Amino acid sequence: MTRVPLRPLARVLDARAQGRNPLYIERENLRLRHEQMRDVARRRAEWRLLFLAALFFMGYALIAARMGLLAMTPPEEPARYQPEQIAAHRSDIVDRNGRLMATNLVTNALYAEMRHMVDGERAARQLAQIFPDLNAEQLTTRLTDPNRRFVWLRARLSPEQQQAVHDIGEPGLLFGRREMRLYPNGRLAAHVLGGASYGQQGVTAAEIIGVAGIEHRMEERLRDPSRADAPLQLSLDISVQAVAAEVLEGGIRMLNARAGSALIMDASSGEIVTMVSLPDFDPNNRPPPPTEGNPTDSPIFNHALQGVYELGSVMKAFPVAQALELGLVRTDTMVDTRGPMRVSRFTINDFRSLGPQASVADVFVRSSNIGTARLAQMIGPERQREFLDRFGFLDIAQIELAESARARPMFPERWRELSSMTIAYGHGLSTSPVHVAAAYAALVNGGRKVTPTLLRRPDAVPGERLLSERTSAIMRQLMRETVTRGTASMAEVEGYAVGGKTGTADKPNPQGGYHRDRVIATFAGAFPIHEPRYVIIVTLDEPSEASGAEVRRTAGWTVVPVTAEIVRRTAPLLGLRPQSTAEIERALALR
Repeated sequence: MTRVPLRPLARVLDARAQGRNPLYIERENLRLRHEQMRDVARRRAEWRLLFLAALFFMGYALIAARMGLLAMTPPEEPARYQPEQIAAHRSDIVDRNGRLMATNLVTNALYAEMRHMVDGERAARQLAQIFPDLNAEQLTTRLTDPNRRFVWLRARLSPEQQQAVHDIGEPGLLFGRREMRLYPNGRLAAHVLGGASYGQQGVTAAEIIGVAGIEHRMEERLRDPSRADAPLQLSLDISVQAVAAEVLEGGIRMLNARAGSALIMDASSGEIVTMVSLPDFDPNNRPPPPTEGNPTDSPIFNHALQGVYELGSVMKAFPVAQALELGLVRTDTMVDTRGPMRVSRFTINDFRSLGPQASVADVFVRSSNIGTARLAQMIGPERQREFLDRFGFLDIAQIELAESARARPMFPERWRELSSMTIAYGHGLSTSPVHVAAAYAALVNGGRKVTPTLLRRPDAVPGERLLSERTSAIMRQLMRETVTRGTASMAEVEGYAVGGKTGTADKPNPQGGYHRDRVIATFAGAFPIHEPRYVIIVTLDEPSEASGAEVRRTAGWTVVPVTAEIVRRTAPLLGLRPQSTAEIERALALR
């Protein structure tokens, strides 16, 4: 705005010349100036009002548009409020009959907030009495530190511990509600379940993750929200599992063994009804992995799966079955069993001599190393390796446990004649009881391959054919004879026809060679053998039976009686009806 002088000199002089008062000129110019200023202010106010009106219009237009969109959107259930976005859900685990094996339980965590703490020193002393693993001095330092705002004390509490903490009466000790993994059966099936721990943790929620066993292997399935209400059903029967564990524990204690395992598998479907490994642990308080010493001494070591051993004479069933299948021999074919048998620089001996010759049946029933080596010679290394490979002995065990990746069989890189002969009677090939169970199932079930599983699969279909029905029937008969007149006579159980094979393998010495007084004793078989329903594999690590004049370590004196007791007590639980000897022999003759 251009400012005009209020008393311009030219107009003042002109007014005086005309006799007018010059002051009127100043008043008139001042009036015009004020009017001009009012016009400018009015225009500025009008623009401001217009701008504000536009802003309000746009704001209300956006609100109206948003409301319109919301009105057209289908209604949704509001999400449940979660203070901490941590997924704590985990499905239950049940056995084949629906009995609970693992579940989530609501518990509380314990923490301290310093702003509410009244007497940290007293609280520390009393907490150390409730939780003996806490150090009172260190806890006092933490609870009285003025620079701390928050102290984490316990991830979970039992109801008794929670009440004891509550009774302290310290307002700074607070509880955070969360879930924990609970195994109501304690040590039962510990190696199968494995255990769980906390992952991401907050004050009022915690992530539960599997750390071993089926909890780890089936992690995705157990945490799937869409299957939250569907428990994971295992093939185990916890009643049979409990009985087998009790008998095996008694056998280990009586025979001074370091460890042992027991495995019962459905011979047709591969479902594992029982998997016991001792010593065991409580998955509610899983011990840490060993950092030194022998890993097999740890209670978390699964001897039924991770125990990869040379299993001795239980492997003799496979060269015998292969020779029969190939038509190289019959059960009455005579085999040269003269000993010792020398191969290159090595010598093969029998535990007890069978004389210069023995039938194939006697080679198996009376467990001749030399006779079995002769059969391996007839078969040849290449055909033997291919046969054992088809039975799964050269692959990692395909089973739903995290530890299965470490159950890798060990065998010679170059499968020569000597290797094939020693492998035939159980030395030179290290494998696990799970491998043996699957292979023995195929031997007795009519020759069909099975895949071991810990999941309930009632609709399992038969696998590929590995043996003919005829060869399988002959092997069942030979296994039965091993119990009635051979090395496993103590496996006889009245009413239940048990058949199988014993194996006593010297343990390798880390310094080279084998220990002379340390063995792995194994029984592998099936029951009832005339109509095989279940395969049973029992092992004992370094057993010794000392009731006689000399210490006996062979399987016939150690693991076989334990197996018989497991069959005697579990067969009724499995729904098997006892039969008379005449019925059993008649059924075997018909087959």
